[in-house]
Amino acid sequence: MNESNHHDVIVIGGGPAGSTVARYAAANGADVLVIDGRDPIGTPLQCGELVPSNDEMRRLCPDVPDMDGLFQTPEDAISRRSTEMHIVPPSGKLLKFDFEGLVLNRVAHDEALVELAKENGAKYLVDSHVERVTGNQVIVRGGDTYTAKVIVGAGGHNDPLRRDHWNESSLKIPVKFVLMDGDFGEAVELHFGSMAPGGYAWMFPKSSGANIGLGIQRSFSKGVSLNQYAEEFISKYDGEISFRGAGSLPMSGTIRTFVKGNYLLVGDSAGMVLPSNGAGITIAMVGGRIAGQVIAEHLSNGTPLTEYQNRWNKQMGKVMRNSKRAFRFGSLMFRLPNWMLNLTFNRLTKGIIWRAVTCRKMFWIL
Repeated sequence: MNESNHHDVIVIGGGPAGSTVARYAAANGADVLVIDGRDPIGTPLQCGELVPSNDEMRRLCPDVPDMDGLFQTPEDAISRRSTEMHIVPPSGKLLKFDFEGLVLNRVAHDEALVELAKENGAKYLVDSHVERVTGNQVIVRGGDTYTAKVIVGAGGHNDPLRRDHWNESSLKIPVKFVLMDGDFGEAVELHFGSMAPGGYAWMFPKSSGANIGLGIQRSFSKGVSLNQYAEEFISKYDGEISFRGAGSLPMSGTIRTFVKGNYLLVGDSAGMVLPSNGAGITIAMVGGRIAGQVIAEHLSNGTPLTEYQNRWNKQMGKVMRNSKRAFRFGSLMFRLPNWMLNLTFNRLTKGIIWRAVTCRKMFWIL
C-alpha cells in the first residue's frame, strides 16, 4: 500500500466534531487524515445555526474546562449576537429569558474549524465519500483505500462507521428550515406546541435575515407531513426566502458505547445533541476535544480509548441526563391540546421551563 495512504488516525466527516477531533489529535503529535464527501466542508447548510456564547456555555456545562480554548469563533462566522430568548407557546404569549447566543454563518464557522485543524497539522481529503470501513481500512467511492490505527466516525446520523459497526437505534427528528431576508429583531425564538408536534420550531435572527424552521416527531404528527408543518410555520414570517434546507437531529441523547476496539464515534453519530434544546454544534466540539486528546494519548503512551467515554461522562454526563429527562417530560406534555399547553406556560412555571431548556433538574427536589 502507498505509504501516504496510511495514517495514525482517520476521521470520517469534517464538521465541528470531526475537525475538533483532528485539531486536538494532530496538535498532540498524531498523523491525522479527515475524509469528507463535501467540498467545501460546511455546505449544504443543515441546521439552525444558533450556539451559546462561551459565557453561556460555562453556565450550561459547568464541568467542561477551558471553554475559551475550545470555542474560538471568528467574528466573520458570527452573523448576530443575541442577549434574549423567547419561549413561545401556541397562544403566542411569550416568556422572555436572558440568553447570550451567537447566530452563526455556519459555512464560515465550519471552514474556520477546518483551518484550525490544518494549522495543527491535520490533512483533509474532500469530495470523497466513504463507502465502508473494514478492519483498519477505510474504502472510499472509486476504490481507493486508506488505513489507520484509529478510525473515528464523525459523519453525522448517517455515518458509515456507525451504520456498519453499531447496532443501536436513535430517535431522529427530521427538520426543515429556510433562510429568509428581512429584519426580525434581536431575540431568538423557540416555539412549542401543535405547530411542531413532539419537537419545536425556531426563528434565529441573523444580520440581514433569519434562519426559520422546525423539527417534529413523526409519531406525533397525525399523518400531516413535515413539509406541511414547515410551510405553515414559515409563512407566519414576512420576507423573501433565499435558501431552503433540511436535515435530521438525533434526539435520544448519547448512545451507550462510544468506543469499539479502535473505532470511535463522536458528534451526531454518537448522539451528542441535547434533546431538550437541540444543541449539537458546541456539544459535538466538547466530545471532539476529548476524543482527540485521548486518541493522542493512546498513540503515545497506551491510554485506553475507552477513557474517551469516561471523560465525557465526567464533563457532560449530568447535563445529558438532565436533558434526556426534560425531553421525555416534554414529549408527554406536548401531547396535550394547545389550550392545556398554554396553561402550563406562565409566570409560575417559567423557572421550571427554563431549567428544562438549559438542561438542569426541572424540580429542585429531584
